[in-house]
Amino acid sequence: MLQVKSVTKEYVSPGGALRILDGVSFELERGAAVSIMGPSGSGKSTLLSILGALEPPTSGEVRLGGENPYALGERELAAFRNKQIGFVFQDHCLLPQCTVLENVLLPTLVATEQADFQAQARQLLDRVGLGPRVDHVPAQLSGGEKQRVAIARALIRQPALLLCDEPTGNLDRGNADAVADLLLELQKAQQMMLVLVTHSEKLAARAPVEYELTDGRLVRR
Repeated sequence: MLQVKSVTKEYVSPGGALRILDGVSFELERGAAVSIMGPSGSGKSTLLSILGALEPPTSGEVRLGGENPYALGERELAAFRNKQIGFVFQDHCLLPQCTVLENVLLPTLVATEQADFQAQARQLLDRVGLGPRVDHVPAQLSGGEKQRVAIARALIRQPALLLCDEPTGNLDRGNADAVADLLLELQKAQQMMLVLVTHSEKLAARAPVEYELTDGRLVRR
């Protein structure tokens, strides 16, 4: 379960403290999905950074699987994030010099457990329709194919929580629909928790629960 309790986030500005998030609270059960919409600058990406154990809240608490990642030491926090959380961004963020297979395997480079990650990566790439492209580099792929690689990379560690920040924002309508279908299919199949941030009404409506973030407050739509 993901538990978010009274989370606030403030930044120092010349005019004083600037509050970006103001008492955000919600819970997410295993296998559940939510979407979050809101205008630019409303704090959506800041909230994702906090949920993703990348940036601590000013106050409040985040727990994933009963654990507060911000109570961990630096090394333990990095290991927690690597194992428990997957990220898909608007920009695929692939390494141009690496093959498709190598890009998917990147999160496993710091894994301490023994596993056949290469076999898992190939299975994931088959699942996203890129089995024949494992030896290609990103420059040889379309935008939709690059985002499919990014999804496979996010799932290689079988995370409990998948965070998506405008995952279809750079895609044309056809590819956007295909990537959305794939994301939701894999999320259900692996029973992950999914938080989907988007400006797209159509994509937001695909989630069973929809929220809107306005003036730092999260409200159900």
